Amino acid sequence: MEEVGAERMRRLWLRGGFPRSFLARSDGESLRWREDFIQTFLERDLAQLGVRIPAPAMRRFWMMIAHHAGGIWNASEVGRSLGDAHTTVRRHLDALGAALVVRVLQPWFANLGKRQVKSPKVYVRDTGLLHALLGIPGLDALEGHPKLGASWESYVVEQVLAVAGDRDAYYWRTQAGAELDLLLFRGGRRVGIEVKYGDAPVFTRSMAVALEDLGLDRLIVVSPGRARYALAPKAEVMPLEECLATLRGMSER
Repeated sequence: MEEVGAERMRRLWLRGGFPRSFLARSDGESLRWREDFIQTFLERDLAQLGVRIPAPAMRRFWMMIAHHAGGIWNASEVGRSLGDAHTTVRRHLDALGAALVVRVLQPWFANLGKRQVKSPKVYVRDTGLLHALLGIPGLDALEGHPKLGASWESYVVEQVLAVAGDRDAYYWRTQAGAELDLLLFRGGRRVGIEVKYGDAPVFTRSMAVALEDLGLDRLIVVSPGRARYALAPKAEVMPLEECLATLRGMSER
């Protein structure tokens, strides 16, 4: 988003960051390019990277990841759905992660005396490809799609990590339901990022638990709206572009 500008945020979100997709004359032309890219990637590019998995099998797997985007990954459950062993599923996930089209976000464990989720979350890194895999042709369709929130989270996570880096980036969730979409360690400080698709997010019990249990120095709630306002001490709602500017400023100090 830093390259194309905040005013083109929704186009970048819908079409993704591949230049020919983003710069296409229409959403339909962009979608056709992405569909062709997916086919070429599966049939040719993965083989050139040394991945010897039949294209139809990998397509089914990639679509399964798209439907699980932003969710907790369960290799055994996915394997049962695809009729594959969980070890095969893990190899497929490793292959797409190494090819940089899928992100596997690891959990953070804190010694809290609480049961915490220890499985990773998965994302399709380019939301244009995510939408092509889900069959979403335009913004109107996206706004009414069940994966709208997961798509927005996927987009924000990638934009944030493009600025903050992914070396010290995690998510956090307890078995009781408290969660944090991103936990970043920036210059000795703990920064939480929570992603909400809504114009006026409110302070929740989950945010309060994350602030206290993780000892956050700051919690940023990213929404697609334009408003910036405080939610609680150390917690603030920001548009995405202001969140990115804030994180960039923290890295420069």
